[in-house]
Amino acid sequence: MKLIRFGAPGAEKPGLVLGDGARVDASSFGSDWDERFFGSGGLVRLAAWTEERAANAPRIPQGERLGPCVARPSKIVCIGLNYADHARETGAKIPDEPVIFFKATTALCGPDDDLVLPRGSVKTDWEVELAVVIGRRARYVAREDAASHVAGYALHNDYSEREDQLERGGQWSKGKGQDTFAPLGPFLATPDEIKDAQKLPLWLTVNGERRQTSNTDQMIFDVPTLVSYLSRFMTLLPGDVISTGTPPGVGLGFKPPLYLKAGDVVELGIEGLGRQRQLVVPSL
Repeated sequence: MKLIRFGAPGAEKPGLVLGDGARVDASSFGSDWDERFFGSGGLVRLAAWTEERAANAPRIPQGERLGPCVARPSKIVCIGLNYADHARETGAKIPDEPVIFFKATTALCGPDDDLVLPRGSVKTDWEVELAVVIGRRARYVAREDAASHVAGYALHNDYSEREDQLERGGQWSKGKGQDTFAPLGPFLATPDEIKDAQKLPLWLTVNGERRQTSNTDQMIFDVPTLVSYLSRFMTLLPGDVISTGTPPGVGLGFKPPLYLKAGDVVELGIEGLGRQRQLVVPSL
């Protein structure tokens, strides 16, 4: 299944993308795609609803805004430096263990919403990433059991303000949690939709120029390893998002660095998980 959420910001409704590409309103299912849904066997119930009811469900009008594909999770856990070439381009040591930081859940937005530059920002950067959504509570999970805790996968752009992240002291999260810095979607693909999460091409362009081109097979730490590792340090709740790191080609890695400015257009995609487009607009 491919789960979407649509409508005005803060008032999104649940929906689905059917096998023929039709987008349907799943409001009559009775639940948003949130922690309670994932944690109560919602995907199994939704599969039955889809078979029985989806064909006659209202169609979503073309042009309707898509929101983030999951309702606000309890946390967004991100992995830094998870591609060796990205670590090298930033001058960082290749990590021996996963590097963890958090994005604010208020950073979540739709896949094609505008990117709003923070006030005074001159170093806002892009990062195409594979996101993993947790399907059931995970604590001290063995690597071989990790797959059973995954609800699905989505496309994520881990926007970063590098001055705030790297030059203002403290943790990376300072540069990661601004509003609109976590576009997620367009849809959540359940695991049966993705043949192998470690063999997915991913890419990003700025103003039509290719900046990032890689494959998830280049990750230092794969998805099962990350789920297991994180569950050692925290309880992962249903609906939580793990963003698995970005490949080389970020603005920080250029010499001199390249950063986003108002009017730029960022497009990105992952095979099997759709694509996003953000227009960069000035700070509010």
